[in-house]
Amino acid sequence: MNSQEMVDTCLRHTLYTWAATGKVSPLPVARAEGIYFWTPEGKRFIDFNSQLMSVNIGHSHPKVIAAMKKALDGLIYVYPGTATAARARLSKRLAELVPGDINTFFFTLGGAEAVENAIRAVRQYTGRSKILARYRSYHGATNACMQLTGDPRRIPNEPGMPGVVHVMDPWPYNYSFGDTDEEITANNLTYLEEVIQYEGPDQIAAMFIETVTGTNGILPPPKGYLQGLRKLLDKYGILLACDEVMCGWGRTGKLFAFEHGDIVPDVLTMAKGLTSSYIPLGAMGVSDPIAQHFRENVFWGGLTYNSHAFALATAEAVLDVLLGEGLVENAARMESVMRAEMDRLTDKHPSVRGGRCIGLFGMVDLQRNSQGDPMAPYNGSHPAMLALNAHFQQQGLFTFIRWGSFMCNPPLCITEAQLLEAFEIIDRGLDITDEAFEG
Repeated sequence: MNSQEMVDTCLRHTLYTWAATGKVSPLPVARAEGIYFWTPEGKRFIDFNSQLMSVNIGHSHPKVIAAMKKALDGLIYVYPGTATAARARLSKRLAELVPGDINTFFFTLGGAEAVENAIRAVRQYTGRSKILARYRSYHGATNACMQLTGDPRRIPNEPGMPGVVHVMDPWPYNYSFGDTDEEITANNLTYLEEVIQYEGPDQIAAMFIETVTGTNGILPPPKGYLQGLRKLLDKYGILLACDEVMCGWGRTGKLFAFEHGDIVPDVLTMAKGLTSSYIPLGAMGVSDPIAQHFRENVFWGGLTYNSHAFALATAEAVLDVLLGEGLVENAARMESVMRAEMDRLTDKHPSVRGGRCIGLFGMVDLQRNSQGDPMAPYNGSHPAMLALNAHFQQQGLFTFIRWGSFMCNPPLCITEAQLLEAFEIIDRGLDITDEAFEG
């Protein structure tokens, strides 16, 4: 198909996520390799968002493709009640890779399913029903995950699963808990403890967090927050569940983002980078005490494609590349390059409020005036942001615009030269938002 045939047919016969299908203009894609993808007519794009922050090793890695072809000659699928070599190998490998006592895994077909089953697990294990979650969070689009999510996508899906209590992040959208990391951490945790008291500590099963907030800001936690949160939750016997569907598997310059805080959660969810999105796969990991509970008690959860043999074999090959080619270390090295570029753009362009990154997990915020008001309001847009997005597409840069910000999340295999090429396109585009700056 050419691009127009592809777009017309997709719009006629499929629904698009988070959109009115009649108002979307999908980007036609024919092939992808490394940090690039191409339209049917051959226009090249730099994938500056790893699609959905998920193609961590880059597109179409030949070693993974070869391993997938080999796996197709073996066992592809059997029902979840079986034992398979791929299930044995991958679960053992994850137990070795994940820090602490998270040694047992439940495999799903994506991040939302991993979080859904984590909700089941913490409730069944503790016998408690309430769950704490943060407003600047996204945990998936299934029923329970949508209610766990704090961002505006939750609202059209209400009412849903009961029992979720939302609290403010250490970095609220338009508010501050203090001026220093220490103040922010202390004040947020004081506030959180008061909420716990209001809700009844013996009623709360767990708190779910994105270890580094993803689509709602790319927000690394302030210094001391993870350790302080872990201590506070332990005080009340509340489990900590870290959702690392987006920030895990090397994205932040460490294998898992919670390692930056020198803690280990009770529950860990993962997906995306586990297979670099070459095939759907997610997982919930649980600590030894929780695993022991479910060795003696039924885990009331199940999926037709739990522990899908072909998906697990793909994950093995992806991890071989991620670890064997030093991509986690590359993400850590490229952080300083990305931060330097963000600082350069902040100094050069009045419309740039600032940028932040941890590893290759980054975002740039734009402002419409010197008071720092966002270029677009919360859950809103602005003509300059639409024009900036059009510039990116015209110049062959793919990323996501979110309200008054844009994302910087390339595959972990990106080189310094490729990173600088992407920021040159961004640099030229920011002349557009500078014109909208009100002074």
